[in-house]
Amino acid sequence: MRIALVGGGAFGEKHLDGLRNIDGVEVTALVGRRQDATQTMADKFGVAFATTDYEAVLARSDVDAVILCTPTQMHADQAIAAMNAGKHVEVEIPLADSWADAEAVMAKQKETGLVCMVGHTRRFNPSHQYVHNQIKAGQFSIQQMDVQTYFFRRQNINAKGEARSWTDHLLWHHAAHTVDLFAYQAGPIVQANAVQGPIHPELGIAMDMSIQLKADSGAICTLSLSFNNDGPLGTFFRYIGDSATYIARYDDLVDGREQPIDVSHVDVSMNGIELQDREFIAAIREDREPNSSVAQVLPCYKVLHDLERQLV
Repeated sequence: MRIALVGGGAFGEKHLDGLRNIDGVEVTALVGRRQDATQTMADKFGVAFATTDYEAVLARSDVDAVILCTPTQMHADQAIAAMNAGKHVEVEIPLADSWADAEAVMAKQKETGLVCMVGHTRRFNPSHQYVHNQIKAGQFSIQQMDVQTYFFRRQNINAKGEARSWTDHLLWHHAAHTVDLFAYQAGPIVQANAVQGPIHPELGIAMDMSIQLKADSGAICTLSLSFNNDGPLGTFFRYIGDSATYIARYDDLVDGREQPIDVSHVDVSMNGIELQDREFIAAIREDREPNSSVAQVLPCYKVLHDLERQLV
């Protein structure tokens, strides 16, 4: 399986770290915004070809599939271009920043029949997989999820602390993780409400947001998001259920009393990004729909669209 990785930022490195653990996979091309930085990353990970020309990479015969780790605003157009070129594609979350663009990607996947998967990593983190397995076995039923997504981004920087060329968004990016995960764990969302705080005078986005969700199972979710939080960073999920309480912090899981739960047996790796990439590769090889396919996550983007309309 020959992969082109597009996007040389923090998440591009995470994918390159994961891909080198998967047998029979070679990253044959790396695409970035600046040639010098892209070449440096290519040298670090042993990628033979580095470029800033995405269209040229899509024309290469040594590329079977593309992983997009580019700015949100480019995802839909780049995913469609990949499928037009006959390449399978994995799009980092979010699929798009509008409902129309999300629908366009879905239409192209139906037209081509290619694998199109979205990087909803929470479905793959061992912590959330553990809870999902408990739910499927009938041993746990969610009553409430309480989620905090907190970053300190009063300046436009990425996860590595470097200046960004684009602006991130609490709703279309960070809320997408929780909206999709809540539906994945608790069932389809039937009610959604949102409010947001002041708009940042320079970044032009809301820096604080609160979202309430309800699933058709009756379970509820409260999501608090902030780019103003000067403290512990990241996303923390509290599952309150009928038989237990779990707290998930990325790939790790504890109970409600902060006692660690061993999730090392859940999957072949403890790295959610690697597991996400393993599913993408396996779906291509087995000619099947992947978990987190564009079709499976599309309802999440309809909810985000409806929430955005409330915030206007």
